[in-house]
Formats: sequence, structure tokens, C-alpha cells
Amino acid sequence: MKLYYVYILECGDKSLYTGITNNLDRRLLEHQKGQDNSCYTYSRRPVKLVFHAEFTDVNMAISSEKQIKRWSRTKKIALINNEIDKLPNLAKKKFNN
Repeated sequence: MKLYYVYILECGDKSLYTGITNNLDRRLLEHQKGQDNSCYTYSRRPVKLVFHAEFTDVNMAISSEKQIKRWSRTKKIALINNEIDKLPNLAKKKFNN
């Protein structure tokens, strides 16, 4: 069974980067080495893995990555801190502002 990972990195400048991969170890190493100078993380190294989720369905992984990328920093931090109960209220705040 093939696995897919949605992950969040904390960059050296404290920004958060969300990505998807089918090989988490390899992808983290690529981010750390800075193999692609056009990558968001290239000039923001070092990076640290702060969250990841496993999926067996690539379409679900892609959907999850797209959703997380649209989230506010506050909502991503709640996810990173496993404060799942806070996510619905954080979504409401975004729409009420």
C-alpha cells in the first residue's frame, strides 16, 4: 500500500510551509539541502518538521494539503499543537472578520 504525507515545516524565519510527498524522509532531506533554489524553503533554511499526516488515497492527501494551505497561521498552529477542538472556532473567526 502506497502512503502519501501532508506535512508542515517551520522555516528558519518562523514561517510555515505546507507540502505533500510520497516519501517524507527524502522530501525533508531535499528541503534541508536546498536542492531547488526556486523552492519557498530554499532561502528559509533550516526547516523543521512540525506536523505530518498519512494518507492512503492520493486524492485525499492533495485535498488536505490544499485545505491547509488556505488556513491562517493561527489555525495551522492549532493543528500542529493537536488542538483539533479549536479548528472550528478559528474557521468561524476568519469568516466573521
